[in-house]
Amino acid sequence: MTPASAARLMIVTTLCAGLAACGGGGGGASGQGQAVGRDGVPIDRGSWQGQRTTRIQDLFISRENPNNTVGVNRYLWNASLEVLNFLPVQAVDPFTGVIQTGYGTPPGGGRSYRATIQITDPALDARSLRLSLQGPGGGAVEPGTVRAVEDAILTRARQLRLRDGRL
Repeated sequence: MTPASAARLMIVTTLCAGLAACGGGGGGASGQGQAVGRDGVPIDRGSWQGQRTTRIQDLFISRENPNNTVGVNRYLWNASLEVLNFLPVQAVDPFTGVIQTGYGTPPGGGRSYRATIQITDPALDARSLRLSLQGPGGGAVEPGTVRAVEDAILTRARQLRLRDGRL
């Protein structure tokens, strides 16, 4: 056996042993020999103090249903696009709820802004909306300005919902 093939055999053996150690190794259907917590609930042997452990196989299993709808509130989405229509849209991702714009000057204003909007929840709620405004060169924008734009988006979203008649 050459040294290269011996090294390969050693690597394969180590990997197989490592993967075998990650296995669930059940205690059988009868549950004999299984630890029981104070409340009488069996504790998983592959866990530490009853916490679920992650196995390598769990990393490759998708538990999300691919047929689910997008988790973004459409009223907040449309209101964001309407309120900030003076900004050129650069990137839109409805699956993550992110809208990125380029620099633009609001009507009647002298300073240009760019915005990043993230809608994190399907609920029509102020906590679902995250807005970041930047001035020229990435400069900070006054918190009052950000608050005013957020309020305008939320107000427009409520108006769209009322107009839809789905209250």
